[in-house]
Amino acid sequence: MNSSLVAWILRAVPFGTIIMYGAMGEILTEKSGNLNLGVPGIMYLGGFAGFASAYYYEKLAPHPNAVLCVLLSLLCALAASMLGGLIYAFLTVTLRANQNVTGLALTTFGMGVANFFGVYILNGATYSAAPLANKAYAAKLPVLSGLGTVGQVVFGYGFLVYAAIVIAVALHWFLTRTRAGLALRAVGENPATADAAGVNVTRHKYLATSIGAGLCGVGGLYYVLDYNQGIWSTTGQMEALGWLAVALVIFTTWKPLNAIWGAYLFGMLYWLYQFLPSILGLSISSAMTELVQMVPYVVTILVLIAVSLRRKKEDQPPAHLGLAYFREER
Repeated sequence: MNSSLVAWILRAVPFGTIIMYGAMGEILTEKSGNLNLGVPGIMYLGGFAGFASAYYYEKLAPHPNAVLCVLLSLLCALAASMLGGLIYAFLTVTLRANQNVTGLALTTFGMGVANFFGVYILNGATYSAAPLANKAYAAKLPVLSGLGTVGQVVFGYGFLVYAAIVIAVALHWFLTRTRAGLALRAVGENPATADAAGVNVTRHKYLATSIGAGLCGVGGLYYVLDYNQGIWSTTGQMEALGWLAVALVIFTTWKPLNAIWGAYLFGMLYWLYQFLPSILGLSISSAMTELVQMVPYVVTILVLIAVSLRRKKEDQPPAHLGLAYFREER
């Protein structure tokens, strides 16, 4: 296999995993009828909380343990991101605030909080790192990853890559095969009917939004402690990845299984500008590079147009997406 193609895949899969977590979290949230545009901010909260906990644990513990480091960072990332989801749910479900404005405000809030506290950790340095956490999160499967090129391409990633695939399958099963999943979809399609059938609309919206935010936060954690080699910096790349995750939700037509191949496809398209010239033996200008980096977004727009023209029910977003539910109007 061409070495440039192998390098392309090895770069695309971790990149796709980040946005897969964000997309799965947003799919779960949107299935409840909540349109949370705060995905980038929630990824910042999860990424920073996970990094900060791992950083201070490694710094203060006399003999830090890799397993405890992973558990601590994962729990802190989930707690911080789910708190962001609870804030969103309280504002939009309980107070019935505008969902678009609330989501955008949450993005700004999450980025601001993470970068503000990140300054204290950086303490004048260009970056700060959590090497033990990075080593634990990036550890490859011991035997399988050494089986030549195929082993490297298929098994040469950290455990969160494979966890993302398992979660996507489990989420698909939950939404299509369980009573709770079908009730959640009913809330997103027609909350008044679901309410009349005895489904607790508020509880389902709160749970879906909070758990969905937790998944988004794991994407931010993966970005910092694995993809970015355990280094925290105040660059805005995570925000771009958050918006790509929102775009991936549309691209996958709100289906968790589609998020698996869709995320990897986005990863391949995103890094197209770096590896395609070497594979084809071509050279491209900097202006063309910028155009090539637009490909994932252009593909999303084309998919959105195609879905809108076909008007197939199973490819449409939840009917009550982005709308507040007033029980008194039932």
